[in-house]
Amino acid sequence: MFNWISIAAINMAIAVALGAFGAHGLKDMVSTQQLEWWQTATLYWFVHSLGLLLVGILIRLNYATQTAAWLLQIGVIIFAGSLYAMTLGAPRWFGAITPIGGVLMIAGWLWLALSSARLTNS
Repeated sequence: MFNWISIAAINMAIAVALGAFGAHGLKDMVSTQQLEWWQTATLYWFVHSLGLLLVGILIRLNYATQTAAWLLQIGVIIFAGSLYAMTLGAPRWFGAITPIGGVLMIAGWLWLALSSARLTNS
């Protein structure tokens, strides 16, 4: 079993570092739109890291399954990662994979809702 609490904490550290880099290292190097992509990616990374922390706690308490954690983790990597990549110069078409990450994050939250309801009723 993965230690999702530790993984969430690492994600939060990464989000802080990437947020600081965007605020201080990129602001004079990229366009306003690119900086907005970076900020959006960082916001989602933070929010889903906190969510993953909660999911990790719920997994330990047997109120959730690891599937929710995996969906959130992979989703945020694809979502934020594609936005970070475009900010740093990846072709614009790279943004076509961003929604895949969003769908995975949505699926993770829905999986949490369904699996926690099932686990608490059994």
